[in-house]
Amino acid sequence: MKGWTSFGTILVDQFGVSQELIDRALERQAAEGGRLDDLLLATGEVERDTLRAALARQLNLNWLDSLPEPKGIADLLELLPITYLRDNRVFPVERDNGRLLLAMANPNDGWPVNDLVALTGDQVEICLAPEEEIQRAINQAYEQREGHADELAPDIGGDSDGRLEPADLLDTSDEAPVIRFVNGLLTKACRERASDIHIEPFETELVVRQRIDGILYEIVRPPRQAHPAIVSRLKIMAGLDIAEKRLPQDGRFRVRIAGRDVDIRLSTLPTAFGERLVLRLLEQGAGVLDLADLGMAAGLRDRVEKLIRQPHGILLVTGPTGSGKTTTLYAALSRLNSRDRNIITVEDPIEYQLDGVGQIQVNPKIDLTFANGLRSILRQDPDIIMVGEIRDRETAEIAIQAALTGHMVFSTLHTNDAAGALTRLVEMGVEPFLAASSIVAVLAQRLVRRLCPECREAYQPDETLKKELGLETAKDASLYRAVGCDACLGIGYRGRTGIYELLVLDDEVRELLMQGKDAVGIASSAMERGMRPLRADGIDKALAGETSIEEVLRVTREEASQG
Repeated sequence: MKGWTSFGTILVDQFGVSQELIDRALERQAAEGGRLDDLLLATGEVERDTLRAALARQLNLNWLDSLPEPKGIADLLELLPITYLRDNRVFPVERDNGRLLLAMANPNDGWPVNDLVALTGDQVEICLAPEEEIQRAINQAYEQREGHADELAPDIGGDSDGRLEPADLLDTSDEAPVIRFVNGLLTKACRERASDIHIEPFETELVVRQRIDGILYEIVRPPRQAHPAIVSRLKIMAGLDIAEKRLPQDGRFRVRIAGRDVDIRLSTLPTAFGERLVLRLLEQGAGVLDLADLGMAAGLRDRVEKLIRQPHGILLVTGPTGSGKTTTLYAALSRLNSRDRNIITVEDPIEYQLDGVGQIQVNPKIDLTFANGLRSILRQDPDIIMVGEIRDRETAEIAIQAALTGHMVFSTLHTNDAAGALTRLVEMGVEPFLAASSIVAVLAQRLVRRLCPECREAYQPDETLKKELGLETAKDASLYRAVGCDACLGIGYRGRTGIYELLVLDDEVRELLMQGKDAVGIASSAMERGMRPLRADGIDKALAGETSIEEVLRVTREEASQG
């Protein structure tokens, strides 16, 4: 055929594949049969996308490395199950006036084209794209379709039918309104990086909120009469007793949303107007952060690295609930995890699985408390121990004994600052000399929201604010404010980072602790010798444009008022 260029020639001339490799594949094809692209792929020397792009050139089809935003396909997606598109590796990119542009991973498969011609009556044009890009476009399109919980709310009616959850929420074709509403709610939360969903009944209304980067936002108000059906649906998914409405219940379930595994913990609480539900979402594929990803300044991170490698002692991480304490401890354990160390944890709950680490789940129903779990750990010849939280004197004393007998112990406390952790232990009944001799350092932390880099806006602070922040001498100091754009869902912030305060127990701090000095006195002494408080670390991040000064003041206001 005039103008026809062979597949092998295109690969050599336009994609840099060696002629020798083509010749070997052709010899094998002549001897064994088969498709040339399959034989080349089997060599491992040519990428699948390279072969597909070359095939597109040969067939005179467009090759799209990335697919554009789809246009005019909403009605078609209502007709096509997601499983059909996934199995056939096709995606409708654009539909307009009887023309349908279809992205395909395999142009040799004619069945999807025939199907869509029969279904729509459109003229189908083909383009080729990487299989991974087609799957991404499929997931994104169905996420958006399923994620509008507010649009589903008016349709919610009777009770759930209680069928088991499908492998992927986006695969469900169930038309029960309550099931579609719950699936849409979970999909929306996952897409918008929410950590929690709150379902809150009141006398005349039902409010659903989700927490993004530590802040709660209202997202929808379903009809009040839908509350029992929503509760029943979620209880069934979590394996809870749907008939028990007078007592709190806790459960968990796992779903797949757009190919991502999400572990969801459900807590119910009876209130005057019905059961209040809170769902905590943990994406299993997210993995454990490294110390370098936590937002610590380089100097502070180096000091923490040295402290966690001490042969024995206690490192405490302090802060209120939701301040990232457990994440920091996981990052430390991940850095220390190796075959020559025996690491065991006792946690409530186990938030992430750590390969090579023995993790114990607290279970008060069988008297497996932090203290009892810690006692058992000590009989397992550990090198490093993590105790999820020190809640009482018994746990504190066992942790101290473990540190004094040659173990490195990590744990958390709920205190506002680093110095407060020392006095809190004394208030629990721990002898000051034991605390002073076993604790090596206390790291206090908070989480502040990161400004969206796409839309943050610089400004010059006024003199009053400069004075309050101690920036009188910094004439050209710039701060940044949140604006809001599509990338950050109009919030102005995207993600979070930590601010830190590290108190290392030197001889002077130990002496003050044994003298019974309060937290303010210990903190003042430490700052005189170089300890940087939480607010100072936050101001540095605000000046660097990582966060806003409003965020820093929001999370450090309580400490400042106490100091």
